[in-house]
Amino acid sequence: MEMKAGGLRVPLLLLLVTIVVMAKISHIQRWGGFKEKGTSKDNMNSTLHFFIQSYNNASNDTYLFQVQKLIQSQMQLTTGVEYLVTVKIGRTKCKKDEVKKASCPLQNSKLKKSLICTSLIYTVPWVNYYQVWNNSCRDI
Repeated sequence: MEMKAGGLRVPLLLLLVTIVVMAKISHIQRWGGFKEKGTSKDNMNSTLHFFIQSYNNASNDTYLFQVQKLIQSQMQLTTGVEYLVTVKIGRTKCKKDEVKKASCPLQNSKLKKSLICTSLIYTVPWVNYYQVWNNSCRDI
């Protein structure tokens, strides 16, 4: 009996490894690639809102940034919706530790700062799930 259990251990381990590898491959598999498409304004607004919240949470800057302009947006369907977005963001006059105001004007003094950010954002909008997979920003 013990020999049979030991004999099953290797095939079961191989099966488990195969399942994990297939899950990882299907997770990163691309179906059709990114397309320039008209996207739902609601989906794009919530995606950009999530992006700027994530950026502000990760930033060491004293001030909040806001999206000034959506420069480019591409999307592809996978197990959810992936957005590849390029946005211009700007530093506002609102500090992170202040109570959030309805609107924050952009800095216009020596503290003025704008960035161009390209970000890959994975969403499953029908369950309100968002994740930034990759983001890079540069000063302009």
